[in-house]
Amino acid sequence: MNIQHLTGLIAAPFTPMDKEGKLNLSIIPEYYQFLKSNHVKGTFINGSTGEGVSMTANEKMQVMDAWADCTKNDKDFTVMALLGGTSITDCKELAIHAQKTGIDAVSFTAPFYFKPPTVKELAACCIEIASVVPNLPFYYYHIPVLNGVNFSMISLLKEIDGKIDNFCGIKYTHEDFMDFLSCLHFQNNKYDMLWGRDENMLPALAIGAKGAVGSTFNYAAPLYYKIIDAFQKGELATARNLQQQSIDMIMLLGKYGGIATGKAYMKLVGLDCGEFRLPVKNMSAADFELFKADTEKIQFKSFCSAFSK
Repeated sequence: MNIQHLTGLIAAPFTPMDKEGKLNLSIIPEYYQFLKSNHVKGTFINGSTGEGVSMTANEKMQVMDAWADCTKNDKDFTVMALLGGTSITDCKELAIHAQKTGIDAVSFTAPFYFKPPTVKELAACCIEIASVVPNLPFYYYHIPVLNGVNFSMISLLKEIDGKIDNFCGIKYTHEDFMDFLSCLHFQNNKYDMLWGRDENMLPALAIGAKGAVGSTFNYAAPLYYKIIDAFQKGELATARNLQQQSIDMIMLLGKYGGIATGKAYMKLVGLDCGEFRLPVKNMSAADFELFKADTEKIQFKSFCSAFSK
């Protein structure tokens, strides 16, 4: 397989929910157009931001179908689906469904209950799942802060290289720049390494990252394209100041309870994706008003994503 190296911003979209906590897939076409209008190059669906671990296999398939349907005529927009990480059998079935429905690529993260004891077993999991869809690009999703599996990714690439053709790269959501750079250089830059820490985009660009997957690209894509532009022009002071704006925005996620705050940001840009499912804590109405006031202090409206006029 000819490994494509993705560039630009790929958003990790929220899964829209209605007031009863059920899927609200009707807004996904509008969501897609919103991302396109802000020059986002694709989506990484059913991931952490998309609450994949809180959905049934059938719900994940429905989300795949909705994104595949509205993007099927857009060859410049990549849809990658996270399959899961606890049941290898479920992941294989979801991968087959993704291929049938027209998803562009699939991804898998390490089992986080019965964890793989060595990188050899992790590679075996990847190979078993990827082998059922040999013509579909397969990525590993490295996120040790959530799955507790923290092998170096250069060791995974060394273990898996040459054993399956459709292993294309890694979505790298960690802060080990030494490991990330080693992965970039492995086998003459063979694998597609997608950066996954929005708050650290600038140093990732400095060591060679070309594509990135992130949750804040949903509602602040213009800010990150400004960071990329300033870096490419050598305007490092400007790039650092822009990265600080990103950090200030992300700090509000922590202040107001974590990942669910992202859906509050989405409300501010005009897309109501509902709330997160339990066990995630959602923001109260009173806190939402405080949150809005804090976004004004960081001038969120000056760099947020917006619908095309």
